[in-house]
Amino acid sequence: MLVAGLGLALVALTPLPAQANATTGAAGEPVAATGGAAAPLSVTGAAADPVSATGVAAGPVGVTRTTLAADTVIPRGVTVDLVRRTMTLAAGEKRHLRGRLEATSTTTGIVGLTERIRCLDASGRTVPVVAASARNHEGSDTVTYATPGHLPLFADLLFTAPADGTYTCVLQGTAYSSLTGSYHLTAVAGKTWLEADDGDRVGAGWWQNPACESADSGGACTYVGTGPARRDAWVFYDDGTPSRKWQAHPDAVSVSAQANLELTTCYHGTASCATAMQAHPRGKNAVVDARFEFIQLGTTGHACRTHSTTARRTVTDDAHHAVGYSFLTGLPVDPACGTRDFLMRIYVKHVSGQTVKIDGVQSGVTSLTNGIAFNDFG
Repeated sequence: MLVAGLGLALVALTPLPAQANATTGAAGEPVAATGGAAAPLSVTGAAADPVSATGVAAGPVGVTRTTLAADTVIPRGVTVDLVRRTMTLAAGEKRHLRGRLEATSTTTGIVGLTERIRCLDASGRTVPVVAASARNHEGSDTVTYATPGHLPLFADLLFTAPADGTYTCVLQGTAYSSLTGSYHLTAVAGKTWLEADDGDRVGAGWWQNPACESADSGGACTYVGTGPARRDAWVFYDDGTPSRKWQAHPDAVSVSAQANLELTTCYHGTASCATAMQAHPRGKNAVVDARFEFIQLGTTGHACRTHSTTARRTVTDDAHHAVGYSFLTGLPVDPACGTRDFLMRIYVKHVSGQTVKIDGVQSGVTSLTNGIAFNDFG
């Protein structure tokens, strides 16, 4: 297999029950794992993010999937619009969008792939936030994917209309590499799609972690590993993310939550990590434990009921960037807790191998690690 040095500049599944494990091993396939040790929870004084109880709560929200009709080439260095959905929304209306991009490659070499969901207003301007995920396609001869040679990526966005108007949300793909010669990736028809809610996701909440540029020349990113890196970290909790609560709607019969966690390995010579974090040569790979938690708080602001899902993740240096997807669905809101407030966080613990970077928001708009909370109205 040919390997080219990649300097990633990102510009911008099926739900599993509570306590199940959800992440990716062979690309796109869930694998079971173990979690890390718990840390004490204290969010006393965190600002509330209340949901209005006025009006009538919505019922279940339908979803429409728009599928790529024909295989579409993604040339090197070009961002290609693949699938789009246009919606007319009132100010403050929310839609959950999920994109799936499945790509094949014409080369056995390594080619970077970034998937984005970008929403535009009627004038064509991007409405923040752009959701993205990335992973290197490891070549047409790769047999470790669920379907050999076919790399699937998912991205999720909770879009909130900033004003009354018409918005077009687009699933995009970009290929990049320092390989020489002619090559391209191809988005696969029927396997590449964009889903969008048909109605308002009343009171849904969005989390994203802080700024973390690709090269991290300013040292703003969070790392877990050896040497100067932290041994563990709490995403959305102690990584500089503003502390916040999310309040379940009074009419919600249960709640659900999900999170996408993007990690990047920091091997010697990569352009995707601060130099001080590059402890090992390429090929060492990385193993981390991750635990996704959605916690109902009590009246003191501390944990009352904790729901979690755990996974052990291996991120190879060839993949270099990899996203883990976690879901907790149908969680009861316990009246004994005395509040309907929830906190979301992801515990990430280094186990072995390369230090990894926890990817964040790039260029002030593109989110690579994020979470969404939903009200379930039955």
